[in-house]
Amino acid sequence: MGPLTKYGEQLHNGNLREYNLIKMKIPKRKLFLLIIFAYVAFSLYAAYNVFFSTKVISRVHRVVKKETGALSGGVRDGGAAPFLARDWNPWEDEQVDYNSALSKKRDAFKQHLGEINKNKPKRYRVQIWGKAAIGIYLWEHILEGPLNPTDKIAQWREGELKSGKIDFSFYTGPAVVQGHVPVDMNSLVLVLNGREQQKVSYSTRWLEHVQALVQSHTVSHVAVVLLGNEHCNNDFIAPYLKRNGGFVDLLFLVYDSPWVNDKDVFQWPLGVATYRQFPMISPTTQLITSNRPYLCNFLGTVYKNSSRETLMQVLKQSGLDKECLTTAREKWLPLETADSLRRYQTALAQSELTLCPVGINTECYRIYEACSYGSVPVVEDVLTPGTCAAGSSSPLRLLKAAGAPFIFISDWKELPAILERERAMSQEQRVDRRRRLLKWYASFCQQMKERFTEVIEETFFKGG
Repeated sequence: MGPLTKYGEQLHNGNLREYNLIKMKIPKRKLFLLIIFAYVAFSLYAAYNVFFSTKVISRVHRVVKKETGALSGGVRDGGAAPFLARDWNPWEDEQVDYNSALSKKRDAFKQHLGEINKNKPKRYRVQIWGKAAIGIYLWEHILEGPLNPTDKIAQWREGELKSGKIDFSFYTGPAVVQGHVPVDMNSLVLVLNGREQQKVSYSTRWLEHVQALVQSHTVSHVAVVLLGNEHCNNDFIAPYLKRNGGFVDLLFLVYDSPWVNDKDVFQWPLGVATYRQFPMISPTTQLITSNRPYLCNFLGTVYKNSSRETLMQVLKQSGLDKECLTTAREKWLPLETADSLRRYQTALAQSELTLCPVGINTECYRIYEACSYGSVPVVEDVLTPGTCAAGSSSPLRLLKAAGAPFIFISDWKELPAILERERAMSQEQRVDRRRRLLKWYASFCQQMKERFTEVIEETFFKGG
Protein backbone atom coordinates (compact mmCIF):
# COMPACT_ATOMS: atom_id res chain seq x y z
CA MET A 1 0.00 0.00 0.00
CA GLY A 2 1.45 3.32 -1.01
CA PRO A 3 1.83 6.44 1.03
CA LEU A 4 -1.07 8.17 -0.84
CA THR A 5 -3.44 5.36 -0.15
CA LYS A 6 -2.70 5.42 3.50
CA TYR A 7 -3.13 9.17 3.58
CA GLY A 8 -6.54 8.90 1.98
CA GLU A 9 -7.73 6.33 4.41
CA GLN A 10 -6.60 8.45 7.28
CA LEU A 11 -8.40 11.50 5.87
CA HIS A 12 -11.67 9.53 5.35
CA ASN A 13 -11.53 8.13 8.83
CA GLY A 14 -10.97 11.62 10.24
CA ASN A 15 -13.97 13.08 8.42
CA LEU A 16 -16.15 10.22 9.56
CA ARG A 17 -15.16 10.74 13.13
CA GLU A 18 -15.85 14.50 12.76
CA TYR A 19 -19.31 13.82 11.26
CA ASN A 20 -20.17 11.48 14.07
CA LEU A 21 -19.09 14.06 16.58
CA ILE A 22 -21.36 16.70 14.89
CA LYS A 23 -24.22 14.25 14.73
CA MET A 24 -23.87 13.54 18.38
CA LYS A 25 -23.82 17.29 19.14
CA ILE A 26 -27.29 17.97 17.44
CA PRO A 27 -29.98 16.18 19.43
CA LYS A 28 -33.11 14.94 17.64
CA ARG A 29 -35.43 17.28 19.64
CA LYS A 30 -33.68 20.39 18.33
CA LEU A 31 -33.94 19.12 14.78
CA PHE A 32 -37.67 18.65 15.18
CA LEU A 33 -38.08 22.21 16.51
CA LEU A 34 -36.07 23.55 13.59
CA ILE A 35 -38.40 21.86 11.12
CA ILE A 36 -41.50 23.23 12.93
CA PHE A 37 -40.06 26.74 12.87
CA ALA A 38 -39.39 26.54 9.14
CA TYR A 39 -42.97 25.35 8.50
CA VAL A 40 -44.50 28.19 10.54
CA ALA A 41 -42.34 30.79 8.80
CA PHE A 42 -43.38 29.50 5.37
CA SER A 43 -47.05 29.55 6.37
CA LEU A 44 -46.87 33.14 7.54
CA TYR A 45 -45.18 34.16 4.32
CA ALA A 46 -47.82 32.45 2.25
CA ALA A 47 -50.64 34.08 4.26
CA TYR A 48 -49.07 37.49 3.76
CA ASN A 49 -48.94 37.01 0.00
CA VAL A 50 -52.56 35.86 -0.13
CA PHE A 51 -54.19 38.51 2.06
CA PHE A 52 -51.90 41.52 1.97
CA SER A 53 -49.87 41.43 -1.22
CA THR A 54 -51.13 43.63 -4.11
CA LYS A 55 -49.95 41.15 -6.68
CA VAL A 56 -52.52 39.09 -8.58
CA ILE A 57 -51.48 35.44 -8.53
CA SER A 58 -52.33 33.52 -11.64
CA ARG A 59 -54.54 30.49 -11.11
CA VAL A 60 -53.00 28.53 -13.96
CA HIS A 61 -49.41 27.47 -14.25
CA ARG A 62 -48.47 28.70 -17.65
CA VAL A 63 -46.35 31.43 -19.15
CA VAL A 64 -48.07 33.97 -21.33
CA LYS A 65 -46.30 36.45 -23.49
CA LYS A 66 -47.87 39.47 -25.12
CA GLU A 67 -46.71 41.58 -27.99
CA THR A 68 -44.45 44.44 -27.15
CA GLY A 69 -47.07 47.03 -28.15
CA ALA A 70 -49.49 45.65 -25.56
CA LEU A 71 -47.29 46.73 -22.62
CA SER A 72 -46.62 50.33 -21.79
CA GLY A 73 -42.83 50.79 -21.50
CA GLY A 74 -42.19 47.07 -22.19
CA VAL A 75 -39.84 47.44 -25.20
CA ARG A 76 -36.12 47.36 -24.82
CA ASP A 77 -33.78 47.35 -27.81
CA GLY A 78 -36.62 46.07 -29.98
CA GLY A 79 -37.18 42.94 -27.85
CA ALA A 80 -40.41 41.72 -26.34
CA ALA A 81 -40.88 42.48 -22.66
CA PRO A 82 -42.13 39.62 -20.49
CA PHE A 83 -45.86 39.76 -19.42
CA LEU A 84 -46.10 39.86 -15.64
CA ALA A 85 -48.68 37.65 -13.88
CA ARG A 86 -50.00 40.57 -11.87
CA ASP A 87 -51.15 42.34 -15.10
CA TRP A 88 -53.10 39.40 -16.47
CA ASN A 89 -56.57 38.10 -15.62
CA PRO A 90 -57.48 34.93 -17.53
CA TRP A 91 -61.22 35.78 -17.18
CA GLU A 92 -60.89 39.43 -18.19
CA ASP A 93 -62.58 39.04 -21.61
CA GLU A 94 -65.39 36.95 -20.15
CA GLN A 95 -65.98 39.52 -17.42
CA VAL A 96 -66.16 42.33 -19.99
CA ASP A 97 -68.70 40.38 -22.05
CA TYR A 98 -70.78 39.62 -18.96
CA ASN A 99 -70.82 43.26 -17.82
CA SER A 100 -71.73 44.41 -21.32
CA ALA A 101 -74.63 41.95 -21.54
CA LEU A 102 -75.84 42.94 -18.06
CA SER A 103 -75.72 46.61 -19.00
CA LYS A 104 -77.73 45.96 -22.15
CA LYS A 105 -80.38 44.05 -20.16
CA ARG A 106 -80.67 46.90 -17.66
CA ASP A 107 -81.03 49.46 -20.45
CA ALA A 108 -83.69 47.31 -22.14
CA PHE A 109 -85.63 46.99 -18.86
CA LYS A 110 -85.49 50.74 -18.26
CA GLN A 111 -86.74 51.32 -21.81
CA HIS A 112 -89.57 48.83 -21.17
CA LEU A 113 -90.59 50.65 -17.98
CA GLY A 114 -90.46 53.93 -19.87
CA GLU A 115 -92.84 52.57 -22.52
CA ILE A 116 -95.24 51.34 -19.82
CA ASN A 117 -95.27 54.74 -18.09
CA LYS A 118 -95.61 56.49 -21.45
CA ASN A 119 -98.63 54.41 -22.43
CA LYS A 120 -100.15 54.46 -18.93
CA PRO A 121 -103.12 56.87 -18.77
CA LYS A 122 -102.40 59.98 -16.74
CA ARG A 123 -104.54 60.30 -13.62
CA TYR A 124 -105.81 63.46 -11.95
CA ARG A 125 -106.96 64.23 -8.42
CA VAL A 126 -110.09 66.18 -7.46
CA GLN A 127 -111.61 66.92 -4.06
CA ILE A 128 -115.36 67.25 -3.48
CA TRP A 129 -116.61 69.21 -0.48
CA GLY A 130 -120.24 68.34 0.25
CA LYS A 131 -121.87 71.30 2.00
CA ALA A 132 -125.42 70.45 0.90
CA ALA A 133 -127.43 67.25 1.13
CA ILE A 134 -127.38 66.75 -2.66
CA GLY A 135 -123.68 66.03 -2.21
CA ILE A 136 -124.66 62.63 -0.81
CA TYR A 137 -126.80 61.96 -3.89
CA LEU A 138 -123.84 62.93 -6.08
CA TRP A 139 -121.36 60.75 -4.17
CA GLU A 140 -123.38 57.64 -3.28
CA HIS A 141 -126.11 57.45 -5.93
CA ILE A 142 -124.34 58.89 -9.00
CA LEU A 143 -120.61 58.29 -8.43
CA GLU A 144 -121.29 55.17 -6.30
CA GLY A 145 -118.60 56.10 -3.81
CA PRO A 146 -118.12 54.67 -0.30
CA LEU A 147 -118.51 56.78 2.83
CA ASN A 148 -116.80 56.26 6.17
CA PRO A 149 -118.08 56.09 8.79
CA THR A 150 -121.39 54.66 7.59
CA ASP A 151 -123.28 56.46 10.37
CA LYS A 152 -125.42 59.04 8.52
CA ILE A 153 -125.29 61.54 11.38
CA ALA A 154 -121.51 61.39 11.85
CA GLN A 155 -119.81 64.79 12.15
CA TRP A 156 -117.19 63.97 9.52
CA ARG A 157 -117.53 61.50 6.65
CA GLU A 158 -115.17 60.87 3.76
CA GLY A 159 -114.52 58.52 0.87
CA GLU A 160 -112.44 57.92 -2.25
CA LEU A 161 -113.14 56.49 -5.69
CA LYS A 162 -111.81 56.38 -9.25
CA SER A 163 -113.91 57.51 -12.20
CA GLY A 164 -112.43 57.86 -15.66
CA LYS A 165 -109.00 59.45 -15.28
CA ILE A 166 -109.89 61.12 -11.99
CA ASP A 167 -109.23 60.03 -8.41
CA PHE A 168 -112.01 61.68 -6.41
CA SER A 169 -111.97 62.26 -2.65
CA PHE A 170 -115.10 63.39 -0.82
CA TYR A 171 -115.60 65.19 2.51
CA THR A 172 -118.94 65.99 4.13
CA GLY A 173 -120.57 66.55 7.51
CA PRO A 174 -120.93 69.38 10.07
CA ALA A 175 -117.24 69.13 11.00
CA VAL A 176 -116.18 70.01 7.45
CA VAL A 177 -115.58 73.70 8.05
CA GLN A 178 -113.58 76.41 6.33
CA GLY A 179 -109.86 76.13 6.97
CA HIS A 180 -110.08 72.61 8.39
CA VAL A 181 -110.37 70.55 5.21
CA PRO A 182 -107.08 69.10 3.92
CA VAL A 183 -106.38 70.78 0.57
CA ASP A 184 -103.84 68.36 -0.92
CA MET A 185 -104.78 68.89 -4.58
CA ASN A 186 -105.49 71.93 -6.72
CA SER A 187 -108.86 70.92 -8.22
CA LEU A 188 -112.08 71.28 -6.22
CA VAL A 189 -115.82 70.61 -6.56
CA LEU A 190 -117.98 72.51 -4.06
CA VAL A 191 -121.54 71.27 -3.42
CA LEU A 192 -123.86 74.05 -2.22
CA ASN A 193 -127.52 74.84 -1.51
CA GLY A 194 -128.98 78.06 -2.96
CA ARG A 195 -132.66 77.27 -2.55
CA GLU A 196 -133.48 79.97 0.04
CA GLN A 197 -131.86 83.10 1.44
CA GLN A 198 -130.40 81.51 4.57
CA LYS A 199 -128.77 78.83 2.43
CA VAL A 200 -127.54 81.47 -0.02
CA SER A 201 -125.71 83.36 2.78
CA TYR A 202 -124.04 80.14 3.94
CA SER A 203 -123.05 79.21 0.37
CA THR A 204 -121.65 82.69 -0.26
CA ARG A 205 -119.26 82.33 2.68
CA TRP A 206 -117.96 79.08 1.21
CA LEU A 207 -117.52 80.70 -2.20
CA GLU A 208 -115.50 83.52 -0.64
CA HIS A 209 -113.36 80.98 1.21
CA VAL A 210 -112.61 79.11 -2.01
CA GLN A 211 -111.95 82.40 -3.81
CA ALA A 212 -109.21 83.12 -1.26
CA LEU A 213 -107.70 79.69 -1.96
CA VAL A 214 -107.66 80.47 -5.68
CA GLN A 215 -106.05 83.86 -5.10
CA SER A 216 -103.33 82.22 -2.98
CA HIS A 217 -102.74 79.65 -5.78
CA THR A 218 -103.71 76.80 -3.47
CA VAL A 219 -106.57 75.87 -5.80
CA SER A 220 -106.49 76.22 -9.59
CA HIS A 221 -109.76 74.68 -10.82
CA VAL A 222 -113.22 75.02 -9.26
CA ALA A 223 -116.62 73.51 -10.10
CA VAL A 224 -119.86 74.04 -8.16
CA VAL A 225 -122.81 71.64 -7.90
CA LEU A 226 -125.71 73.88 -6.85
CA LEU A 227 -129.17 72.99 -5.59
CA GLY A 228 -130.70 76.02 -7.26
CA ASN A 229 -133.69 78.09 -6.35
CA GLU A 230 -136.99 76.45 -7.33
CA HIS A 231 -137.94 79.58 -9.28
CA CYS A 232 -134.50 79.46 -10.97
CA ASN A 233 -133.40 82.74 -9.32
CA ASN A 234 -129.68 82.04 -8.86
CA ASP A 235 -128.20 85.49 -9.37
CA PHE A 236 -126.07 85.27 -6.20
CA ILE A 237 -123.60 82.93 -7.88
CA ALA A 238 -123.34 84.80 -11.19
CA PRO A 239 -120.37 87.06 -10.17
CA TYR A 240 -118.34 83.99 -9.20
CA LEU A 241 -118.59 82.36 -12.64
CA LYS A 242 -115.43 82.62 -14.72
CA ARG A 243 -117.34 83.95 -17.72
CA ASN A 244 -118.28 86.93 -15.51
CA GLY A 245 -114.74 87.48 -14.24
CA GLY A 246 -114.95 85.04 -11.34
CA PHE A 247 -113.14 81.78 -10.60
CA VAL A 248 -115.81 79.06 -11.00
CA ASP A 249 -114.98 77.09 -14.16
CA LEU A 250 -118.07 74.86 -14.13
CA LEU A 251 -121.58 75.02 -12.68
CA PHE A 252 -123.83 71.95 -12.37
CA LEU A 253 -127.27 73.42 -11.67
CA VAL A 254 -130.49 71.75 -10.50
CA TYR A 255 -133.77 72.70 -12.29
CA ASP A 256 -134.40 73.97 -15.83
CA SER A 257 -132.36 77.16 -15.59
CA PRO A 258 -132.06 79.32 -18.72
CA TRP A 259 -128.34 79.56 -17.94
CA VAL A 260 -127.73 75.97 -19.02
CA ASN A 261 -125.58 75.95 -22.18
CA ASP A 262 -123.67 72.65 -21.86
CA LYS A 263 -120.41 74.58 -22.03
CA ASP A 264 -119.79 75.93 -18.55
CA VAL A 265 -123.29 75.48 -17.07
CA PHE A 266 -124.84 72.00 -17.05
CA GLN A 267 -128.17 70.77 -15.70
CA TRP A 268 -127.99 68.41 -12.75
CA PRO A 269 -130.70 66.04 -11.38
CA LEU A 270 -132.43 66.84 -8.10
CA GLY A 271 -132.20 63.22 -6.96
CA VAL A 272 -133.64 61.67 -3.82
CA ALA A 273 -134.16 63.46 -0.49
CA THR A 274 -130.92 62.44 1.22
CA TYR A 275 -131.55 65.21 3.78
CA ARG A 276 -134.49 63.06 4.93
CA GLN A 277 -132.23 60.01 5.06
CA PHE A 278 -133.73 58.37 1.97
CA PRO A 279 -131.43 55.37 1.45
CA MET A 280 -129.73 53.64 -1.45
CA ILE A 281 -132.11 50.96 -2.78
CA SER A 282 -130.67 47.81 -4.33
CA PRO A 283 -133.20 46.11 -6.64
CA THR A 284 -134.03 42.58 -5.51
CA THR A 285 -135.99 39.80 -7.16
CA GLN A 286 -138.82 40.35 -4.69
CA LEU A 287 -138.91 44.08 -5.44
CA ILE A 288 -139.24 43.35 -9.16
CA THR A 289 -141.57 40.34 -9.22
CA SER A 290 -143.85 40.79 -6.18
CA ASN A 291 -147.59 41.38 -6.51
CA ARG A 292 -148.14 44.98 -5.49
CA PRO A 293 -151.49 45.52 -3.74
CA TYR A 294 -152.00 49.16 -4.78
CA LEU A 295 -152.39 50.74 -8.20
CA CYS A 296 -150.90 54.04 -7.06
CA ASN A 297 -149.76 56.10 -4.07
CA PHE A 298 -149.48 59.69 -2.93
CA LEU A 299 -148.14 60.63 0.50
CA GLY A 300 -147.48 64.34 0.77
CA THR A 301 -148.52 67.87 1.57
CA VAL A 302 -151.69 69.22 -0.06
CA TYR A 303 -151.42 72.99 -0.50
CA LYS A 304 -154.46 75.25 -0.69
CA ASN A 305 -155.64 76.02 -4.21
CA SER A 306 -153.02 73.74 -5.76
CA SER A 307 -153.29 70.94 -8.30
CA ARG A 308 -152.76 68.58 -5.40
CA GLU A 309 -156.23 69.45 -4.18
CA THR A 310 -157.54 68.54 -7.64
CA LEU A 311 -155.69 65.23 -7.48
CA MET A 312 -157.23 64.26 -4.14
CA GLN A 313 -160.71 65.22 -5.39
CA VAL A 314 -160.34 63.07 -8.53
CA LEU A 315 -159.24 60.06 -6.47
CA LYS A 316 -162.16 60.42 -4.08
CA GLN A 317 -164.87 61.08 -6.65
CA SER A 318 -163.83 58.15 -8.82
CA GLY A 319 -163.57 55.79 -5.88
CA LEU A 320 -159.89 55.32 -6.70
CA ASP A 321 -158.81 56.23 -3.19
CA LYS A 322 -159.60 52.62 -2.28
CA GLU A 323 -157.14 51.28 -4.88
CA CYS A 324 -154.46 53.87 -4.17
CA LEU A 325 -152.54 54.40 -0.95
CA THR A 326 -152.86 58.07 -0.01
CA THR A 327 -151.96 60.13 3.02
CA ALA A 328 -152.42 63.89 2.88
CA ARG A 329 -151.13 66.55 5.26
CA GLU A 330 -151.72 70.27 5.23
CA LYS A 331 -148.28 71.42 6.33
CA TRP A 332 -144.92 70.48 4.81
CA LEU A 333 -142.48 68.88 7.23
CA PRO A 334 -138.77 69.18 6.36
CA LEU A 335 -137.74 66.07 8.29
CA GLU A 336 -139.04 62.53 8.39
CA THR A 337 -139.46 60.43 11.49
CA ALA A 338 -138.30 56.83 11.30
CA ASP A 339 -141.95 55.76 11.19
CA SER A 340 -143.00 58.19 8.44
CA LEU A 341 -139.98 57.23 6.32
CA ARG A 342 -140.83 53.54 6.70
CA ARG A 343 -144.48 54.15 5.68
CA TYR A 344 -143.38 56.17 2.65
CA GLN A 345 -140.92 53.50 1.47
CA THR A 346 -143.57 50.81 1.96
CA ALA A 347 -146.00 52.80 -0.18
CA LEU A 348 -143.44 53.06 -3.00
CA ALA A 349 -142.63 49.35 -2.81
CA GLN A 350 -146.31 48.28 -2.85
CA SER A 351 -147.59 50.55 -5.63
CA GLU A 352 -147.45 50.19 -9.41
CA LEU A 353 -147.55 53.96 -9.90
CA THR A 354 -146.41 56.94 -7.85
CA LEU A 355 -148.34 60.17 -8.37
CA CYS A 356 -146.07 63.22 -8.68
CA PRO A 357 -148.01 66.50 -8.68
CA VAL A 358 -146.08 69.75 -9.04
CA GLY A 359 -144.94 71.70 -6.02
CA ILE A 360 -143.04 74.97 -6.19
CA ASN A 361 -141.20 73.33 -9.11
CA THR A 362 -142.22 70.47 -11.40
CA GLU A 363 -139.14 68.47 -10.54
CA CYS A 364 -139.42 66.78 -7.14
CA TYR A 365 -137.62 64.18 -5.04
CA ARG A 366 -140.61 61.85 -5.35
CA ILE A 367 -139.82 61.20 -9.03
CA TYR A 368 -136.37 59.77 -8.28
CA GLU A 369 -137.51 57.93 -5.16
CA ALA A 370 -140.26 56.18 -7.15
CA CYS A 371 -137.66 55.13 -9.75
CA SER A 372 -135.56 53.58 -6.99
CA TYR A 373 -138.46 51.22 -6.16
CA GLY A 374 -139.58 50.52 -9.72
CA SER A 375 -142.85 52.40 -9.18
CA VAL A 376 -143.61 54.34 -12.37
CA PRO A 377 -143.85 58.12 -11.78
CA VAL A 378 -147.04 59.74 -13.06
CA VAL A 379 -145.75 63.29 -13.55
CA GLU A 380 -147.78 66.47 -13.84
CA ASP A 381 -146.06 67.95 -16.88
CA VAL A 382 -146.75 71.67 -16.42
CA LEU A 383 -144.52 74.73 -15.94
CA THR A 384 -144.50 76.41 -12.55
CA PRO A 385 -144.14 80.16 -11.85
CA GLY A 386 -140.64 81.64 -11.94
CA THR A 387 -137.82 82.28 -14.37
CA CYS A 388 -137.08 78.66 -15.27
CA ALA A 389 -136.64 77.93 -18.96
CA ALA A 390 -139.81 77.61 -20.99
CA GLY A 391 -139.53 75.52 -24.11
CA SER A 392 -140.82 72.49 -25.95
CA SER A 393 -138.75 70.20 -23.75
CA SER A 394 -139.44 71.96 -20.44
CA PRO A 395 -140.11 71.21 -17.71
CA LEU A 396 -137.97 68.18 -16.77
CA ARG A 397 -135.87 68.54 -19.92
CA LEU A 398 -132.97 66.55 -18.45
CA LEU A 399 -135.17 63.53 -17.70
CA LYS A 400 -137.01 63.78 -21.01
CA ALA A 401 -133.72 63.99 -22.92
CA ALA A 402 -132.66 60.78 -21.18
CA GLY A 403 -135.84 59.03 -22.36
CA ALA A 404 -137.48 58.66 -18.95
CA PRO A 405 -140.21 55.96 -19.16
CA PHE A 406 -142.69 57.98 -17.11
CA ILE A 407 -146.38 58.74 -17.59
CA PHE A 408 -146.71 62.47 -18.30
CA ILE A 409 -150.09 64.18 -17.83
CA SER A 410 -151.19 67.81 -18.01
CA ASP A 411 -154.35 67.43 -15.91
CA TRP A 412 -155.17 65.06 -13.07
CA LYS A 413 -158.56 64.43 -14.63
CA GLU A 414 -156.66 62.09 -16.98
CA LEU A 415 -155.86 59.80 -14.03
CA PRO A 416 -159.00 57.57 -14.07
CA ALA A 417 -158.31 56.47 -17.65
CA ILE A 418 -154.68 55.74 -16.76
CA LEU A 419 -155.68 53.59 -13.79
CA GLU A 420 -158.25 51.78 -15.94
CA ARG A 421 -155.43 50.68 -18.25
CA GLU A 422 -153.43 49.62 -15.19
CA ARG A 423 -156.16 47.23 -14.12
CA ALA A 424 -156.06 45.55 -17.52
CA MET A 425 -152.32 44.81 -17.35
CA SER A 426 -151.12 41.31 -16.51
CA GLN A 427 -148.62 40.62 -13.75
CA GLU A 428 -146.06 39.68 -16.38
CA GLN A 429 -146.48 43.03 -18.09
CA ARG A 430 -146.14 44.87 -14.81
CA VAL A 431 -142.98 42.98 -13.86
CA ASP A 432 -141.48 43.69 -17.28
CA ARG A 433 -142.27 47.41 -16.95
CA ARG A 434 -140.77 47.48 -13.45
CA ARG A 435 -137.61 45.85 -14.70
CA ARG A 436 -137.30 48.33 -17.57
CA LEU A 437 -137.78 51.31 -15.23
CA LEU A 438 -135.10 50.11 -12.83
CA LYS A 439 -132.74 49.45 -15.73
CA TRP A 440 -133.37 52.92 -17.15
CA TYR A 441 -132.75 54.61 -13.79
CA ALA A 442 -129.47 52.74 -13.32
CA SER A 443 -128.45 53.76 -16.83
CA PHE A 444 -129.43 57.38 -16.15
CA CYS A 445 -127.24 57.49 -13.03
CA GLN A 446 -124.35 55.98 -14.99
CA GLN A 447 -124.77 58.60 -17.73
CA MET A 448 -124.66 61.37 -15.13
CA LYS A 449 -121.50 59.85 -13.64
CA GLU A 450 -119.77 59.69 -17.01
CA ARG A 451 -120.92 63.16 -17.99
CA PHE A 452 -119.77 64.69 -14.69
CA THR A 453 -116.36 63.03 -14.96
CA GLU A 454 -115.80 63.83 -18.63
CA VAL A 455 -116.78 67.50 -18.28
CA ILE A 456 -114.37 67.96 -15.37
CA GLU A 457 -111.57 66.16 -17.22
CA GLU A 458 -112.08 68.28 -20.33
CA THR A 459 -112.36 71.60 -18.49
CA PHE A 460 -109.79 71.14 -15.73
CA PHE A 461 -107.15 69.03 -17.44
CA LYS A 462 -107.50 69.47 -21.22
CA GLY A 463 -104.00 70.94 -21.34
CA GLY A 464 -102.49 68.31 -18.98
